[in-house]
Amino acid sequence: MHSNSKNFIGKSKPILEILALVDKIAPTTSTVLILGESGTGKELIARQLHLKSNRAAMPFVTLNCGNLQESLLESELFGHEKGSYTGANAKKIGLCEIASGGSLFLDEIGELSLGIQSKLLRFLQNGEFYRVGGKHPIHVNVRVISATHRDLEGQIKEEKFREDLFYRLNTITLKIPPLRDRTADIPILVEYFLNKTGQEKVFQIDPPVLELFAHYPWPGNIRELENIIERMKILTEGNTLSLDDVPIEIRTPTLQQMKIKKLDLELTLDEIEKNHILRVLTHCQGNKAQTARNLKITLKTLYNKLHNYGMLKSTRETQDFLLKRSQL
Repeated sequence: MHSNSKNFIGKSKPILEILALVDKIAPTTSTVLILGESGTGKELIARQLHLKSNRAAMPFVTLNCGNLQESLLESELFGHEKGSYTGANAKKIGLCEIASGGSLFLDEIGELSLGIQSKLLRFLQNGEFYRVGGKHPIHVNVRVISATHRDLEGQIKEEKFREDLFYRLNTITLKIPPLRDRTADIPILVEYFLNKTGQEKVFQIDPPVLELFAHYPWPGNIRELENIIERMKILTEGNTLSLDDVPIEIRTPTLQQMKIKKLDLELTLDEIEKNHILRVLTHCQGNKAQTARNLKITLKTLYNKLHNYGMLKSTRETQDFLLKRSQL
């Protein structure tokens, strides 16, 4: 499922549920807290909330709260008056003012210092703030959407995050699932990244690569998947991305990366066998003879299974192999 114009892509059940909530929440003025690991698309969800609201024609302003020191962050948010501190040679309009009438997206809200948290709380309560060095309150109409990958409730217990600010921010909470919990979206995401505009080549991908991707835990989520696809497109010699083009760290992930998934009682024995064969095949970097030896089966049996599972580029490869075997 492609979103309006900002390409939030997904058709898995958890993503469809999130997008349905976005449709419900967007027309309101409620503050929204978006939770999720880095790289899951939190900013895209925030943009959807803005684009589907009655503020869509007004500014959508973003600020990563983890990138700036406290003094600079306060100036970015609220602006400053000329001469308010050394180097303040002119008045500066803050992002809260720039976003007036629209939406302000505060990414990595969990990185805010307690000092900035108290000033942000006052802004959320009263809709007003003071520029650094200013004496007169400034009133704006801004919808605040925030996001974090941190456990804010845990930070509250550690007295690193204000409980009153937490409740102001999360009138509504959206939790974006990690990519490993929405593997049904991987093929459509790969297709999108393969066919991004502005490139001369048209790329395809071998089915075994998608099978491998479905079992990799993706600690960097969608951002990591996009980077991997871009890297494969640059380094491949042809137009088809194969197992040989997959970075070695994806083909042979560490034991720590390969987190044990919850038991899936719906998997059939054939599916379990297929998954195991693929893992061994990727571990052997596509070498079928070595894969057969590791599985303690004949090469003919391996080819037959790969053919039955549709994991070969074509039936020609299987036919050529079986023909050669019959002539020995």
